Amino acid sequence: MRAICLYLHIHQPVRYREYSIFDVGNNSNYFNDNYNSKQNNERIFRKVAKKSYYPTLELLKAKMLTHPDFKVSFSITGTWLEQAATWEPDLIRIIREMVKRGQAEIVGETYYHSLAYFYNLDEFNDQVNLHEETINRLFGVKPKVFRNTELSYNDYLAKWAEEKGYKGILAEGWDKILGWRSPNHVYSPVGCKNLRLLLKNYRLSDDIAFRFSNRSWKEWPLTVPKYQNWLNESCLNGNLINLFMDFETFGEHQWQDTGIFNFLSTFIDSWLAEYENKFVTVSEATEIEEPVGEISMPETVTWADTERDLSAWASNKMQISAETDLYAMRKEVLATNNKRLISDWRHMTTSDHPYAMCTKYWSDGDVHAYFSAYNSPYEAFMYYMNVLRDIEYRSSQK
Repeated sequence: MRAICLYLHIHQPVRYREYSIFDVGNNSNYFNDNYNSKQNNERIFRKVAKKSYYPTLELLKAKMLTHPDFKVSFSITGTWLEQAATWEPDLIRIIREMVKRGQAEIVGETYYHSLAYFYNLDEFNDQVNLHEETINRLFGVKPKVFRNTELSYNDYLAKWAEEKGYKGILAEGWDKILGWRSPNHVYSPVGCKNLRLLLKNYRLSDDIAFRFSNRSWKEWPLTVPKYQNWLNESCLNGNLINLFMDFETFGEHQWQDTGIFNFLSTFIDSWLAEYENKFVTVSEATEIEEPVGEISMPETVTWADTERDLSAWASNKMQISAETDLYAMRKEVLATNNKRLISDWRHMTTSDHPYAMCTKYWSDGDVHAYFSAYNSPYEAFMYYMNVLRDIEYRSSQK
């Protein structure tokens, strides 16, 4: 059997507005702004729902009806689920139908898409548990496989996941770690007995996620026959190909007029036209074979930027100061037992916020600017710190 594990990450942050120093102590409305502003969450969510969420989910649902053995895995943040429930609840209904059919699996993660693991382990556990409870309530399932925010991973996280009872964990199949080995196998994290490690085939994933519409790419245009040839060649180095990417690849990052939806539809049909080819969920992928070896990642690896480390969120003084101040507030915020205040604080843990403060240049800088709702990293930092000042003020008003 030759299997593709298609895993799509579904996320939208709750963006904080251009929160002025004059708002501190006077206005605790951090997240709601004029509908036409760059930070308006409803406008952005509805736009992406129209361009990406609905057409992609409908396409995947249609393929499930045509191919009963077509399967996909999703990780879905709590911040996305909150917004979908408020503005586009049909999106949750469609995913629920896929899960009920047994053709979609939900992956575990932090509710707020945070980097809490690296700052406060108690907060990390709270957010993972909250996400698990939410997934169980909405979809009637408990995640069996875990992915940390931005696919951040190291050996210590693997040990945590095994103790938590997960059967698998996802990570980037980075060359500096793999060396001569292929990402197209199941591995064991070093020091773990039962946990299975699934590694993203980043070349084949990024051919779709990042290069599909790039006319300067020497392989443009990417056709299904060409891509399937690459898959066939890759299968010579292992029969499990993990295609991990953002859900918004389809329709938002790669617009409809690039042909991305036709590509996805034809690709699924073409792959399944061969008898030995399958699509599997992440849980099924962990069982395809016994681990072929151990993988050790003592230093954190992510799927972001050219460095594949945490520098996208912690490479300058603004980012470090913002996150340090944020997590230093946790004890005082939780002690208030104020549900709205705690929710506001936790929304500020979302990793998109320090990402918008990144000051990298060249291609990585362009990506950061594309995903930012602010005019500059410095403005993102200023508004963020103003919000923290108000949260600190509210925490003191017991």
